Amino acid sequence: MTTPLKAWRESDGRLLRLRLDRPKANLIDAQMIAALDLAFAEQVDNPHVAAILLDAEGPHFSFGASVEEHLPDQCADMLAGLHRLVMRMVESPTPILAAVRGQCLGGGLEVALAAHLMFVAPDATLGQPEMKIGVFAPAASCLLPELIGPARALDLLVSGRSLSGADAAGLGIALAADDDPEKAALAYIAEHLLSKSTSSLRFAVKAARQDYVMRVRDKLAAVERLYLEELMKTRDAVEGLQAFLAKRPVKWEHC
Repeated sequence: MTTPLKAWRESDGRLLRLRLDRPKANLIDAQMIAALDLAFAEQVDNPHVAAILLDAEGPHFSFGASVEEHLPDQCADMLAGLHRLVMRMVESPTPILAAVRGQCLGGGLEVALAAHLMFVAPDATLGQPEMKIGVFAPAASCLLPELIGPARALDLLVSGRSLSGADAAGLGIALAADDDPEKAALAYIAEHLLSKSTSSLRFAVKAARQDYVMRVRDKLAAVERLYLEELMKTRDAVEGLQAFLAKRPVKWEHC
């Protein structure tokens, strides 16, 4: 089975490049989650790696997670895997940068949000549309309030609306909007990270993110329980997923 992720080293091995590579949508499904988690697990503690850059093959970063894997019989395993990946990224002492273009939605945006810094194309489309099919985005519910505050985060999470890359940068979701986000991220890495002592850089990252990491870890565990033990026992959550997969209108009963 071909891997959905490309990995290679640059800059004398000090930069790890990871690229989502599953045409056309780069879905964040179980196979992609496992490949990303393994790549990060093998490298985040490597003292020679000063930075990790995550981007995507093709015009879009990711259309999101696999909706099939959100159904009741699969969602517990799917969430466990995705949240393990998110926390591995959030806890990483090695700076992780994400370069985003095109559509970056749902689980794809949750992965990008877990990176330390995001660079985004101005015309990219970022959003958490889960509420439109009757579920919510657990990881984004923890990450977005940290980045942009509770009110702006709530707006995006309950409306399911999308933002342009330019607007995302304006809100603070991304560090910068650039027509070539990969090039902008590489320039940042070359100027600000590769010239540093990797060991000192790792301590600086830990110091700056210590409280953030603890808050996200605790909240993500609670939100995962809310999703599995309460949301997924409702009729409407299952109806929304099934309607999406069947490509039929949804019929809410508000229970």
